[in-house]
Parts: sequence; structure tokens; C-alpha cells
Amino acid sequence: MKRFLWLSVFAVALVSNVASASEELAKAKSCMTCHSAAARLVGPSYKEIAARYAKQEGVEDKLAQRVRKGSSGVWGAIPMPANAQVSEAEARALVKWIMTQK
Repeated sequence: MKRFLWLSVFAVALVSNVASASEELAKAKSCMTCHSAAARLVGPSYKEIAARYAKQEGVEDKLAQRVRKGSSGVWGAIPMPANAQVSEAEARALVKWIMTQK
């Protein structure tokens, strides 16, 4: 029982750190300039993104590519510019975090 309790505490701490780290990564990579958690700014909110893609398979790959290469016409007339400063691993971490914003 004691082992289970420690594993549970560790798992919660790990998930909290990943979520926090991803939000910090979003700030560091200037994602928050155009996006926010709940409100539409220049682009859609993270909650809108998570809701739209919640049931789609393979969405993490697709969205990670959009983070890095940009896109246009998906959420309206304003294009999302490419983010060459974001690595593949960072893009995946950001997308995983975004998909938890419900």
C-alpha cells in the first residue's frame, strides 16, 4: 500500500510538471502571443483546438507539423506562421499539452 501511495504521488507530480513545462514552453516559444488557454486572440484558444481535434486519430502528428510549418485557412483568414525555432520534440510536447486543455 505504501508503494502504491508513493507511485501515485510521483505520477501526479510528473503530470503536473509536464503540464507546467508545456505552458512554460508555449510562453518561451511565443505561442501565447497569438493563443491563450480559453479565449480566442489572433488564433483559436487551446480549448477550441482540443475540442475540435479531440476524437481524431493521428492528430498529434498533424498538429505538430502545423506548429512547425504553419498553416492557413484552417481557423479563418489569418494564417499561422511557421515556427522554425520549435523542434519536433517541442512541437509534440506542446500539442500533447494543448490536447489536455478541455
